[in-house]
Amino acid sequence: MSLQEDEFTRIYKSHFPKVFRLCKGYVNGDQATATDLTQEVFMKVWQHRAQFRQEASISTWIYKVTVNTCLLQLRKASTTRERQTEQLPERADEWEENQELTTDDRLQKMYAGIYQLDHTARLIILLVLDGLPYDEIATIVGISEGLLRVKIHRIKKRLAKLIQT
Repeated sequence: MSLQEDEFTRIYKSHFPKVFRLCKGYVNGDQATATDLTQEVFMKVWQHRAQFRQEASISTWIYKVTVNTCLLQLRKASTTRERQTEQLPERADEWEENQELTTDDRLQKMYAGIYQLDHTARLIILLVLDGLPYDEIATIVGISEGLLRVKIHRIKKRLAKLIQT
């Protein structure tokens, strides 16, 4: 295995979970589509590795590749009018009264709420949930850290409303 392949393998192993979660958030929790997008992201990372200028961290560059790949997929999906056939209940009380929501149900409800956000808000909240520092998120999104904090507060409030209704 070449030095470049070793480096790519290291990058893949360390960034796969984060890229997968971000892709999953963009596709409303659809595991299969998120897996496909994640593979596409890493193909692009390999193909364009020479274009990485090291002005930011490798993780910031990979996040930007991920976001661009996901947004391209969303544009393609909207032009072909692909729609999700699985619908979650609109309200939590539509489940049987005595039935507790499982972790999977809560995660799916959260992804459904995130999916309703505009693409910038979706990106911000997914990066926050992924535990990225605010300064790195601000760099990825292209806004100041102060504005990012305001946006995060508003997004959390909106997301809470979306999940509650």
